[in-house]
Amino acid sequence: MEERRTSVFENGLIWFGAAVSIAEIMTGTYFAPLGFSKAVLAILTGHIIGCTMLFLAGMIGGKLRRSAMETAKMSFGRKGALLFSVLNIIQLTGWTAIMIFDGALAANGIFSIGSWLWCSIIGMLIILWILIGIKNLGKVNTVAMAALFVLTIVLSFVIFGEGNAMNISKESITFGAAVELSVAMPLSWLPLISDYTREAKEPVKAAAVSAVTYGIVSCWMYLIGMGAALFTAESDIAQIMVKAGLGIAGLLIVVFSTVTTTFLDAYSAGVSSESLSGKINGRLIAVAVTVAGTFGAMFLPLYDITEFLYFIGSVFAPMIAIQIADFFILKKRPETCSFDIKNLTIWLTGFILYRLLMQVDILIGNTLPDMAITILLCVALSKTGKNMHADNPAFL
Repeated sequence: MEERRTSVFENGLIWFGAAVSIAEIMTGTYFAPLGFSKAVLAILTGHIIGCTMLFLAGMIGGKLRRSAMETAKMSFGRKGALLFSVLNIIQLTGWTAIMIFDGALAANGIFSIGSWLWCSIIGMLIILWILIGIKNLGKVNTVAMAALFVLTIVLSFVIFGEGNAMNISKESITFGAAVELSVAMPLSWLPLISDYTREAKEPVKAAAVSAVTYGIVSCWMYLIGMGAALFTAESDIAQIMVKAGLGIAGLLIVVFSTVTTTFLDAYSAGVSSESLSGKINGRLIAVAVTVAGTFGAMFLPLYDITEFLYFIGSVFAPMIAIQIADFFILKKRPETCSFDIKNLTIWLTGFILYRLLMQVDILIGNTLPDMAITILLCVALSKTGKNMHADNPAFL
């Protein structure tokens, strides 16, 4: 029996759901001090950079038919890739907690029954999505996405129908910092996209549609957040929905956008765990991550995620830069080495460089320069790396 693979349309729906997110709307509110024109330019610039990388990452996993963390073995070896699998599971658990926290806070602002109870409801819905499974979500996602699409259009009209933009007090956010904040969200999905494109019938088309769909809808979410701050002088999306009389419709936006986005985090945590050991049940790990994230959302103060976004960028931007260099430039394919010292050293250099570049205000943000330098290092050192595998006798 031929294995069922996801269609291009289904992949598009998955990434539409990933982008429709309260966290993305809230991040958009940080752009308001730039003013409308500059904020829009920063959002678009950052997403073009981030979604280009997202597309390339998706192509790698799709063409190799391997998960994101399995493709990491191509560049870092079996043991080297374990580091990124562990880091990925940690960041995905963090994302699960953040998304449930934001969703519960917003839902409680519309219908007050207690944030902890909303955390439980959202957590249980995510587990239901996991149990349905990525290959059986087509019809469910179609209905959920259609509802979210209509309701988000209504929300957009409510916000941008307020008239002229209001004056926002100037805060310490530069254009370069705003671009980086825009890059950060698509960048956070880099270690996940291959988990879905590997299942696609047409992996290249699926990667392209996924990146474009996510990019457009994510920009839309950022603009809603920025517009909320500029046009309504209100950054609490729940309160905007209440004042607009959206009621149940607003509640549906909050709950289902949180579920469809957070499901991807929990599901990919399970997939990443399978790369640690063939004996691990990815679905059970995904459920465990959801439970852990639910408790984290209940008991941790997860209001500001900017530092978390920058940390993700510093870890995964140089990682995917090395994979891009290996796959597209050096034409490297999966090997059997256990530990690639050269690439791990380059990654560490890229990680440190990213943190240093954060101290410099660069017009295009610091992700693109960091990745460019990392790719150049990888290509330049490719010849010397032949004898730097931990299982190569020449290395010993």
